[in-house]
Amino acid sequence: MPQFSSVSRQRLSTCHPELVRLMEAVIAAHDCTILCGHRTEAEQAQAVRLGRSAKPWPRSKHNTVPSLAVDAAPYPVDWNDRRRFDHFAGIVKGTAAQLGIRIRWGGDWDSDGDLAEERFQDLPHFELVE
Repeated sequence: MPQFSSVSRQRLSTCHPELVRLMEAVIAAHDCTILCGHRTEAEQAQAVRLGRSAKPWPRSKHNTVPSLAVDAAPYPVDWNDRRRFDHFAGIVKGTAAQLGIRIRWGGDWDSDGDLAEERFQDLPHFELVE
């Protein structure tokens, strides 16, 4: 059975308990890694600068304590394999639905199933819906 590395566990520990519960359920069925939980102001500025986020501090859900967003990816990570990210998002969204956790995925911000319409795609991003 897959399990999180100590680095992934530390990153996940900065997230909202519902995201922790979700990702613990996901790792039980599918190997993945946690890339990011909470971001400091400097980390958020760098994410925007590198094009990894569209929201400046403090508007990202990564900027709350605990973080209302988590960046997770199928392991091992292959940034060139979009289909793998889409498949992984389906696993995360399905697991969230089973657990009664409302989330939004950064590959389909409006959750309408049309992935081609999104202007900013953040494939590892999952956030709680309030």
